[in-house]
Amino acid sequence: MSGAMTGNRYFLWIVLCAGAGAMASGLALQHHYHRDSSSFCSFSATFDCDVVNRSSYSQIVGIPVALAGLVAYLLMLGAALFQKHKAETPALLLFLSASGLMFSLYLTYVEAVILRTWCLLCLASFLSIGMIAALSGIKVRSDLRGVRR
Repeated sequence: MSGAMTGNRYFLWIVLCAGAGAMASGLALQHHYHRDSSSFCSFSATFDCDVVNRSSYSQIVGIPVALAGLVAYLLMLGAALFQKHKAETPALLLFLSASGLMFSLYLTYVEAVILRTWCLLCLASFLSIGMIAALSGIKVRSDLRGVRR
């Protein structure tokens, strides 16, 4: 398998994961501002996106966390689509996704321990950012091995 094919496959998966994360964040943002109760993602006291998306933890200095996630996913999507030929793009994607993953781990802790309620959109975002971080780490490691040879 050629290196270019592996790189193209890598960027395709990043695009798919970033697109999924952007959709989850966009829906969470919509539900953050929609003040009526919704049944879209609210199944029980244990799984209720409205509780999570309207909690005090859903904003930082007045900015919805879902908006920050949406912007981050769009940046990663753009980098994977339009900057994939630049050598520094995998490292940039690793930095962005690792930062997002650390924040997402904190938010998952908040859901599990403080709110005791899970948001399926948040979990989808957590999975997306985790996949992007893993793929980026693998790509950066692979690129570094290629440089050493």
